[in-house]
Amino acid sequence: MRLSYPATASDYQKLARATLPRFLADYLDGGASEEQTLRANERAWQDIGLRQRVLIDAGDVDTRTELAGQACSMPVALAPLGLAGMLAPRGEAQAVRAANQAGVPFTLSTVGICPLEEVKAAASDPFWFQLYMIRDRAYVERLLNKAWGSGCRTLVFTIDLPLPGPRHRDTRNGLASPGTRSAALKAWQLLSRPRWLWQVGIGGKPLTFGNLNEAVPDAVNLDSFKNWVDTQFDPSVTWEAIGWLRERWPGRLLLKGILDVEDARAAVRLRADGIVVSNHGGRQLDGVAATASKLPAIVAAVGGDTEILVDGGIRNGVDVFRALALGAQGVMIGRPWAWALAAEGQAGLTGLLQTWRQELKLAMTLTGVTRIADIGMAHLDTARTIDLSMAGEQQ
Repeated sequence: MRLSYPATASDYQKLARATLPRFLADYLDGGASEEQTLRANERAWQDIGLRQRVLIDAGDVDTRTELAGQACSMPVALAPLGLAGMLAPRGEAQAVRAANQAGVPFTLSTVGICPLEEVKAAASDPFWFQLYMIRDRAYVERLLNKAWGSGCRTLVFTIDLPLPGPRHRDTRNGLASPGTRSAALKAWQLLSRPRWLWQVGIGGKPLTFGNLNEAVPDAVNLDSFKNWVDTQFDPSVTWEAIGWLRERWPGRLLLKGILDVEDARAAVRLRADGIVVSNHGGRQLDGVAATASKLPAIVAAVGGDTEILVDGGIRNGVDVFRALALGAQGVMIGRPWAWALAAEGQAGLTGLLQTWRQELKLAMTLTGVTRIADIGMAHLDTARTIDLSMAGEQQ
């Protein structure tokens, strides 16, 4: 039975799985290898208790803040998501409209379906652009210039994908496997979702990688795109690339994929404007720690020197509060916004973001804090959060 009034990320996930072909649903939901880190990300936030207080004046709770210098209704940004335009018709354009309506930043992925020009036309506020470093540096420069010309002033450089992680769901569903058998498997999955086939497969065309159309031969073909990625993603990239980017990008630079204190310190030394504590949603190296468990130590090491965002397993407004209490200035979310978009398009994403803001406001009210900047460790139940607080001191 289809849910009439979805409210939570989990609700939208169920609807998305009932809407999408299986290879797309599993591409969205899946992680690397045995998916241990994928599961650990969510559990880690759930293990952080809040300290409820009462009879404190909370009549004027304000969830507004700034992220990367941009005013926001709450400290949440939509993370870059590849293939979002295959989840709903012209998905990135729908998502940026929902983000603008909610007053939160949207980040366009290098490997999104909608190109920069289309997202710019749909947006009423500035949006962010995410970059993967590819071997063709001349093309990277063209992307940077195009992003700047589209009004982007914040660049999110993803640094934890020198090679794509082993995502076995993609292999099982034929998404990562070429050949006739794979094509037949995907075709069967497409035919089992006629609504998606009509609305997105046909109505959402062109389903090409909009920002890479000039670089990828036969960009409409997933197998050709995978071959291009395998040859163009550059595992030889080092910290020297930050200086190269700094010379070519005049705006703010956030480094996404930091999970180690020493890497966080290196980012600060190289004048990154901010970092995103991230393990790529558990989609890269399976077995690495949950982001919540790494956040306190990174905050202790560089929190006074740079802006810190975090992603990975955040599923509601209470998780946003938990991240802020551990020292982050904000969060990035990926799968939740993708589920809402796939389930109900722009309206679904708008509804989800409204719910999260309400949940964050309630968490602030019942912990006795009225301003985002005032949220801290004092608002956590240390009896439940002792391991994380100790981690911040020991690492």
